[in-house]
Amino acid sequence: MIVGLLGGGRVRTLRSSIWVPAPPERVWPFFADAHNLPLLVPPFLKFKILTPAPIAMHQDARIDYRLSVRGLPLRWRTRIARWDPPYSFADEQERGPYKRWFHVHTFEPVDGGTALGDHVEFAVGGGPLAPLLTRWFVLPDVLRIFRYRLERITERFGGEPGSGKVWLAEPAKA
Repeated sequence: MIVGLLGGGRVRTLRSSIWVPAPPERVWPFFADAHNLPLLVPPFLKFKILTPAPIAMHQDARIDYRLSVRGLPLRWRTRIARWDPPYSFADEQERGPYKRWFHVHTFEPVDGGTALGDHVEFAVGGGPLAPLLTRWFVLPDVLRIFRYRLERITERFGGEPGSGKVWLAEPAKA
């Protein structure tokens, strides 16, 4: 993923969705506290938030992280690009391993619970190697991370384990 610093690569879209039997009033505060993020990240990333608590969440808030990808230590900075409580927020990479990372989180009241959604647009650098790096390293890692995230969400808020869905969305045809 360090190759994001090198340029190249097309934008991919990852989506995930899950329903939990907890109302948005219970779910939103957990996600609105950036220091809960490590609870949703797999241990293999050795993820740590560097920004001191408490982090005031609002549009343009910045958060610094340290993580390890396949043994390579990295720093990452995101900016909260949109803050619309309790319905959605978006974070965007300002500095890190991707050429592009834009992640929209949604929270929709449905059937007495909450439908949580993720829409992530990302691109990997690496010039002519970007397609291979994406296919063999980045995509498997990103899918694994978001599957792990859904498992932790159902543990925390209830719901059926394995009921969430993570998929790569096909780009729109021009």
